[in-house]
Amino acid sequence: MSAYTNRKVVLNQRPQGEIKDGDLVIKQDPVRDLKDGEVLIKTLWLSLDPYMRPRMNDSKGYMDPIEIGAPIVGESLGRVVESKSPKYAVGDVVTSYSGWQEYSIISGDAPMVYKVQDHGIPLQTYLGVAGMPGRTGYCGLVYVGKPKAGETVVVSAASGPVGTVVGQTAKQLGCRVVGVAGGEEKCRYVVEELGFDECVDYKAGNLEQDLKDACPDGIDVYFENVGGEVTRAVAKLLNSGARVPICGYVSAYNAEDSSKVETPFHVFGALEDKPEHRFFLVTEWQDKHQEVTAHLAEQVATGKIKYRETIAEGLDNAVDAFKGMLKGKNFGKQLVRVSE
Repeated sequence: MSAYTNRKVVLNQRPQGEIKDGDLVIKQDPVRDLKDGEVLIKTLWLSLDPYMRPRMNDSKGYMDPIEIGAPIVGESLGRVVESKSPKYAVGDVVTSYSGWQEYSIISGDAPMVYKVQDHGIPLQTYLGVAGMPGRTGYCGLVYVGKPKAGETVVVSAASGPVGTVVGQTAKQLGCRVVGVAGGEEKCRYVVEELGFDECVDYKAGNLEQDLKDACPDGIDVYFENVGGEVTRAVAKLLNSGARVPICGYVSAYNAEDSSKVETPFHVFGALEDKPEHRFFLVTEWQDKHQEVTAHLAEQVATGKIKYRETIAEGLDNAVDAFKGMLKGKNFGKQLVRVSE
């Protein structure tokens, strides 16, 4: 028997609305011995992302629901501690979708597992602005939003890892960039640190007018992360020919009945002059994974992309950190440091 014991956060029961005690629980199992061709990975860092919440529901979305008793899905960064595959050596650092657990076993030819190339940036960045959220922001903006110099780009959840990359990339492309974030501190950071032209505080109670003032020439590209009142305010300011990459709408993820939610598709679809809008997944550009990762890592290394992180310590704090993130309590990328 292997010398390792695995602790994991599993789906115990499907949450009704907000996650409550007993919905997600920690279980412990011994790690089985490796078979030929397999690799054992010790998780160092875990990424917490909003898309994990809809997958806890028993409804078919763009990804299958998590099964009861299974670990919560999620991307992690880990180190190979045992290998029976010629493709991986002990000590290799990889990103994989191991889920919320301290150890995972993968096949040596498993897809969506990537060795981390050293670009001189912190390892956890490969789960944030140089990782899946960063690639999501970059690809969604560049390939779906197609911004042109001089256009106005608006991005919601502007201080998070996706919005951070969207805004700073749009600035590099010569656009006027307006963020939407919650609270004075986040808005100040988005303008003063990240270099956006303006940032609207949706919690200030004057969203429609503030957004109108920040976008005197209307909105050409809106990068959708949140839905709800922000979407309704943006819809009134969209210029003819506007493009809307829809990444997600976190404001609805805790809804008790998702069938009653007004989604961005309802809002934009009801407009007389409909913008070009579609939902996208970063996996559409999976063939560009290494290229885009290297580009973003280089941008981080040279200081062209700045970012913030909120770190929870240990798997025991993952659930509370996740619940807080869905309410915007985190600042920047929400991570869990699982082990040193």
